[in-house]
Amino acid sequence: MPIDAFVTGAVETALNQLVKDDVDSQRRLSRLRGKVISVILNEFGKTLYFIFSQQIDVLAVYEGDVDCQLALNLTALPELRQQANVTQLIKADKLSLEGDLQLAQHFSSLLSGLKPDIEEKLSHYSGDVIAHTVVSGVKSSGQFIQQRLLKRQRNLAQTLTEEWKLFPQPLEIAYFADQVDDLRSDVACFEARLNQLLER
Repeated sequence: MPIDAFVTGAVETALNQLVKDDVDSQRRLSRLRGKVISVILNEFGKTLYFIFSQQIDVLAVYEGDVDCQLALNLTALPELRQQANVTQLIKADKLSLEGDLQLAQHFSSLLSGLKPDIEEKLSHYSGDVIAHTVVSGVKSSGQFIQQRLLKRQRNLAQTLTEEWKLFPQPLEIAYFADQVDDLRSDVACFEARLNQLLER
């Protein structure tokens, strides 16, 4: 249980600090006041309860009724920050929703507005130049790693399809599908002719 208290406390503190720093987020929070949303993280089987008032309370256990229940994987969490993605996530079975869809969209809107200015926070401790250098370095490193991962993924796909021949290439799949369609139409024609001959 101590780990749950640590996680909920960290999430609660971070969210409230971000809301406090942004006037628009405070306005978005007012639309959720008095509501309770539960978020189930499928990978962990854990539920976080978000209780909205003048601030956001995050609990691991809640005895009352919830206004909206969301169940999703951690990989879908970044997409939840885009309000327009809520219905797309539901259609793609990446998000399960019980309750008020509009409430889920308000929650998504609140999350999308929470954009921490890490450089600004870091500059209080280290100065503007060092903060800018560190944040720029982390961003460029992240982009470099992402590009390397995409390149590795492309290389692996190419190796599996062309060198090891484990998976067929897209043109081979299309050709096979065309052959299946031709065979299906030939069988249908043969069946029709056979039925005509049997009727005579």
